[in-house]
Amino acid sequence: MTCRIVIADDEPLAIQQLRTFLSAVDWVDLVGEATNGPDAIQAIDTLKPDLVFLDIRMPGASGLQVVEQVEHDPYLIFTTAYDRYAVTAFELQALDYLLKPFGKLRFNAALERARQALSAPVVLKERSRYAFNTSNSGPLTRLFVRTQRRIMPIVVDDIVRLEAHDDYVMLHLENERYLVNVRMKDFEKRLDQRFARVHRSHIVNLDYIVSLEPYDERRIQIELQKGKRIIASRAGSKLLRGLVI
Repeated sequence: MTCRIVIADDEPLAIQQLRTFLSAVDWVDLVGEATNGPDAIQAIDTLKPDLVFLDIRMPGASGLQVVEQVEHDPYLIFTTAYDRYAVTAFELQALDYLLKPFGKLRFNAALERARQALSAPVVLKERSRYAFNTSNSGPLTRLFVRTQRRIMPIVVDDIVRLEAHDDYVMLHLENERYLVNVRMKDFEKRLDQRFARVHRSHIVNLDYIVSLEPYDERRIQIELQKGKRIIASRAGSKLLRGLVI
């Protein structure tokens, strides 16, 4: 993976510091620089970087105004000498907020956060209140996930299985997967009877099960399409046995 980076900052020393730090990282490519807001907008929309180090106070347009005006949607790490913008930055879903002056250790921590975000499956940046309002009646049939650049619709019928990752859930489709910021128990409340909670960490779509076979005296092994195998818990195995005629 190579991360394409743009630096937008009106301070030459700050740009030089970021250049120096980035030059020691072999998986990044500094593709552009800007020293004012309008140039930052043009650079981001033209070069389409994966990550932008963005100063908040710049001539022509602030970093916050840049975010409002760009069409491309990169990951953001804000760099600024002013801590009062931190809340706004994170409301804009910035990966990090580097308060000047910052050192190499702090920079590396922010860059590692970016590396994890870029190498992970597509992430839902904010929870959908409508889709996961557990008081809603009726099963969930469609949801939307926000990728790095756009919003994608997912038909629930196409979900092969769901896998818990702490407070997130990985949605496994046939050819894609998405990590979304929704708890497994919230998903479970909105899924219909085609989906079975077979383990604390797994919900499977029964339509995608290829076969069931004993794993040990009390547990069942599930084979899904494309060869994926999941060992059901004892409770999950009991539920599956209840479906056998």
